[in-house]
Amino acid sequence: MNTPFRIGVLGSGKGSNFVAIADAVAAGKIPAEIAIVLSDVENAGILAHARERKIPAQFIAPGQFRTKLDEDAERAFVAVLQNTQVDLIVLAGFMRVLKGDFLRAFAGRIVNIHPSLLPCFPGLQSWKQAIDHGVKVAGCTVHFVDAGVDSGAIIGQAAVPVLDDDTPETLHQRIHAAEHELYPRCVAALARKEISVVGRRVVWKKV
Repeated sequence: MNTPFRIGVLGSGKGSNFVAIADAVAAGKIPAEIAIVLSDVENAGILAHARERKIPAQFIAPGQFRTKLDEDAERAFVAVLQNTQVDLIVLAGFMRVLKGDFLRAFAGRIVNIHPSLLPCFPGLQSWKQAIDHGVKVAGCTVHFVDAGVDSGAIIGQAAVPVLDDDTPETLHQRIHAAEHELYPRCVAALARKEISVVGRRVVWKKV
């Protein structure tokens, strides 16, 4: 039998994108298994969601820094993911910037979802950036992770119209809903090996 495609998920918060992906796996829409869920926050909701689904879940202390993992934490994350033999790492609200050794260990195998139509509005609170800038269309982007901030090759995007009476909160809610559709679809395509990267362009195989 073929070894199933194995996903490792990293998250820091409630885990709503993880839930969307886990539900898609359970429904057979993603031909894969979630092998491990890791968090840098001991009481993160994502860990509770994983344990409810009988998926291995583990807290790893992030160390002394606020926005990245320290060297010991990075080595611990990498070791668990390598020992679990994951094929793809899915960031689902993971609030730490991944650095060189981590990226080298899993080159081309880390993906993230960002709540804007990149390359517009990278970084934090991009839905608020969109409102403040006055754009008429916002959205979300699934992309490969590289050494920059939200700068990796774009896998997929979904547009969300900005309504005249939107607040940052209402826009964020609708972007979240779009994320829960887009992210599982992109992860499924990666699991099926329907995606190739040519320079900065991600090409989806026609099926």
